[in-house]
Amino acid sequence: MTSCYFAYGSNMNPARMRARGLEFVSAEAATLPSFRLVFNKQSHCKPTVSYANIQPCCKSHVEGVLYTLTNVNDLSLMDHFEGTPVRYSRERFIVQTQAGPRATWIYIANPAFINNNLLPESTYLAHLLAGSDFLSSQYLSMLAAQESVLAEPLLGEQGLLRNA
Repeated sequence: MTSCYFAYGSNMNPARMRARGLEFVSAEAATLPSFRLVFNKQSHCKPTVSYANIQPCCKSHVEGVLYTLTNVNDLSLMDHFEGTPVRYSRERFIVQTQAGPRATWIYIANPAFINNNLLPESTYLAHLLAGSDFLSSQYLSMLAAQESVLAEPLLGEQGLLRNA
C-alpha cells in the first residue's frame, strides 16, 4: 500500500529522501493553492535558524514535490524526521498536479515552534534548490533570493572543537 507526501522544504531534494531511508515509487511537481512558503519553524538543534513552513494565503501557492511513498509505513519514518507530533503536525490536503488534484500528507509547524525572527541556513536552502526539476523558474528564483545565514555548528559541536 502506498501513501503520498508533499514536500515543500528540504525533502524536495530526492537524494535527501533516499539518504533518510525513504523509498518512493514516483516524484512529481505539485502545488498547494492558497498557501505561501515561509521560513519560521525554529530548528530544535540550532535554535538560531529556521526551517520551511506554510501559512494560509489566498492569493499564493506553494510549489513542491509530491512523493508516492513505497510503503504507507514510511509515514512513521517521516514523522520521526519531522518531529511529529511535537514540532510538526501531519495533515491531509489536496495538491494540484499535472494529472489533476491529489490527496496527500503535508507537515505544518506547530505554533509553539514558530519564530518569525529567524532565517534559514544556506545549506538548508540548497536542499530546496535541489528540487529544481519539480519547480518553476519563477519559484526557483524566489528560493534563490531568500535571505539566509551561513551554516553554524550543531549545539555542543563548538565545545567539542575547542577540546580537540
